[in-house]
Amino acid sequence: MTFLIVIIGWIFSLCLHEFSHSLVAYLGGDTSVREKGYLTFNPLKYTHPVYSILLPMLFLIMGGIGLPGGAVYIETWRLRSRGWQSAVSLAGPAANLLLAFLLGAVFALVPHTNTGIWPGVAFLALMQVSALVLNLIPLPPFDGYGALVPYLPIHVRNSINQVGTMIMVVVFLVLWEVSVVNAGFWGLVFRISQNLGIPLDLAVIGLRGFQFWQH
Repeated sequence: MTFLIVIIGWIFSLCLHEFSHSLVAYLGGDTSVREKGYLTFNPLKYTHPVYSILLPMLFLIMGGIGLPGGAVYIETWRLRSRGWQSAVSLAGPAANLLLAFLLGAVFALVPHTNTGIWPGVAFLALMQVSALVLNLIPLPPFDGYGALVPYLPIHVRNSINQVGTMIMVVVFLVLWEVSVVNAGFWGLVFRISQNLGIPLDLAVIGLRGFQFWQH
């Protein structure tokens, strides 16, 4: 049950993340997102074989990090200002924060146990926070970098874009292999989660239930 809750919930959150990017882009002037079919919760509109399926599942299996894996292509030249460009990038992480807040509110308002659907829901909520923190890293390909791009000189953007894939690989390696960075990342995720009312003990049970193949 936990595995299905997490997978179905994660697909929904992926759609919400990408829909939020698209909605803000539409409001900011990029009406092409409507023709592309992005203003929908159809996951097939956001699917990329590597970024939507392979990488997110790999991250979940390895450590339970929520990696939004959708792909929407915003025509940034249509947006009315640099502020709108930044808002489009930040809309995705904001959606993860909103969903984490709502799930935390459910735990605060609804009686729950450490069985049934609740471990999966708690782990799903924790994943939203991990996706939020991960996506706010100000390096490519994360949304935090996308929010800064409009304000960077063109030559700086070009230089960074040339090594964007390498930067992503380095970030992931550091996140997993450098203990102080890993501890800092999860420490921040746990603090935010606690402040949102997400029960961490239940989320740990949910992680174990999701990774059933390790038992």
